[in-house]
Amino acid sequence: MQCRMRDLRCKEVINISDGCRLGFVSDVDIRIPEGQVIAIVVNGPCRFFGLFGRGEEFYIPWECIQRIGDDIILIDKPFQRREPGQDRKRRRKF
Repeated sequence: MQCRMRDLRCKEVINISDGCRLGFVSDVDIRIPEGQVIAIVVNGPCRFFGLFGRGEEFYIPWECIQRIGDDIILIDKPFQRREPGQDRKRRRKF
């Protein structure tokens, strides 16, 4: 199967380990002398209708890609999930 960068940008990336939709491919990391694709980069989800930028980027090594279909890319990479309360500072109880 032949695929161009233009075609990759239209494909949605889905993680098969937890069924999470990560987003669309935004960039490709390529090793120039060998012409080898190292990884794909997926932008994180938008924050508050895109007004406050995007979340963190996902860097997905090429070895984690399981299958590239007509409209999706399936990957198998476990991501660490943050608990909603961990980002906040703990309050002291008096």
